[in-house]
Amino acid sequence: MTREDELFKKLKQGEETALEDLVKLYYPEILRYCLWHAPDRMAAEDAAQDTFLKAVRLLDRYEHKGKFKPFLYQIAKNTCIDLWRKKRADPLPEELEYTEREFVRAEEDADFCLLVGGLPENQKEIVLLRFAQELTLREIGAVLDLPLRTVQSRLRRALKQLKKEIQEGGGKHGK
Repeated sequence: MTREDELFKKLKQGEETALEDLVKLYYPEILRYCLWHAPDRMAAEDAAQDTFLKAVRLLDRYEHKGKFKPFLYQIAKNTCIDLWRKKRADPLPEELEYTEREFVRAEEDADFCLLVGGLPENQKEIVLLRFAQELTLREIGAVLDLPLRTVQSRLRRALKQLKKEIQEGGGKHGK
């Protein structure tokens, strides 16, 4: 029995701490996912919190079959899409304020973003979920509502393109 299964069993038994433990179990992963999709850390934290609030509201309709993690990622994906839609509608402030935190990123994250930046959006999301979030191909299929074979073929095409770019010295991103 997985930790997730144990927590859902405790939830059914009415244990109040089980919900808090469930959030603690997945919050770091969901926050990391939201950081990839949000313009800044504060927006990512808001998106992660919104994800869990929505998940809690939907718990009474959720039937646990060991697939809560993909369920959470679906909510996070939709929350981040909503965030971007809202952000585009907001006008830019007259004076933009830049802080060091907004410019400083881990070198691996920057390299990863540059590397996957040239991929088509449907392949980029699969690569992000697979390698940055370490989801299984089945979980990715559940998050994106795609058949496993589609996930596999898109990932294969993305990896071929990335390999080609790396062999060509970084492709359009390295020049």
